[in-house]
Amino acid sequence: MPPPPTAALSSSSSLCLFPFSSYSSPKKTQLGFCPSFPFTRLTNVTPTRRLMTCSAVSIEKETLISHRPHSFLRETDGLDDGSVRSRFQRMIMEVQDSVCGALEAVDGAGKFKEDAWTRPGGGGGISRVLQDGDVFEKAGVNISVVYGVMPPEAYRAAKANVTDQKPGPVPFFAAGISSVLHPKNPFAPTLHFNYRYFETDAPKDAPGAPRQWWFGGGTDLTPSYIFEEDVKHFHSIQKKACDNFDPSFYPRFKKWCDDYFYIKHRDERRGLGGIFFDDLNDNDQEMLLSFATECANSVVPAYVPIVEKRKNTPFTESHKAWQQLRRGRYIEFNLVYDRGTTFGLKTGGRIESILVSLPLTARWEYDHKPEEGSEEWKLLDACMNPKEWI
Repeated sequence: MPPPPTAALSSSSSLCLFPFSSYSSPKKTQLGFCPSFPFTRLTNVTPTRRLMTCSAVSIEKETLISHRPHSFLRETDGLDDGSVRSRFQRMIMEVQDSVCGALEAVDGAGKFKEDAWTRPGGGGGISRVLQDGDVFEKAGVNISVVYGVMPPEAYRAAKANVTDQKPGPVPFFAAGISSVLHPKNPFAPTLHFNYRYFETDAPKDAPGAPRQWWFGGGTDLTPSYIFEEDVKHFHSIQKKACDNFDPSFYPRFKKWCDDYFYIKHRDERRGLGGIFFDDLNDNDQEMLLSFATECANSVVPAYVPIVEKRKNTPFTESHKAWQQLRRGRYIEFNLVYDRGTTFGLKTGGRIESILVSLPLTARWEYDHKPEEGSEEWKLLDACMNPKEWI
């Protein structure tokens, strides 16, 4: 199985948005959030080594607050000064509101519970979870806007031309939105999306070093049953968002998504894909900010019409059992392969936020094989052999 275009540590599934502090390793190391935000590329590090390294990381605990603030930005950044930081923060707050409002309207009964938090190092976040509604078994939509410090090792791993420097700790800023939605009806698909932005400032003892920045994220669909018109609709919205900026984006990010959400021990993908990208900074910053905004704003039109269409479809116990088996696959990917979830579990992050992406219920059957030609078999075949849907 070929690796994705980079081997950056990234979250695609878990919703823990709490940062951790620095660590060091004799090899190139990765510093990131638990689990949503990659800081540097991680190269030539085996999974075993990565997990061993994680055990040395200390967590800066969050503090719950009674009311969500207008901004998590520091006053020195300006609360709304037109910077990329402030505009990205405003975007993810607006998207969180719009997605949660749309999901509550679809559900009809369930309401999101909100927890707002801050952290001593700067910034904070808002976690929202709807659980056991009429339509959604579990839906989480979280945002975070945080500050921290990258150790010299991580900075040198990120920069190719710093061998003649000895930079001190490198300040960073990161913001993102992350969501996983699990409907009750087995004919309504699970959805994941995550969009994030990073900046690193010049180290204090290396004046003149440039500020680095990058974007990451994606949106992907995980159904239990294939309705081709639904999958085509979803992918067409992703392609439209990409094509508005660069026609090469959709095929490039679609393949990246198929490669990332790969359950190696099953030789199958978690779902039917979408788009996924990381460390994106090879285009104009304003263009990429607009692109990330377009992608985030495409979530509702890509997903909600599908759920509206399928939420009341009659189903049998057999259909529900198959959905539970597919959720088992979802859990296997998150706990075994998703780099962000693994980081969160190994570094003692807030467990409720790390595992909020998991469904309430799942199922495993010994040596289960769907009958060839059945609707279940068609889904499994599409997960094993990614298709071009549009």
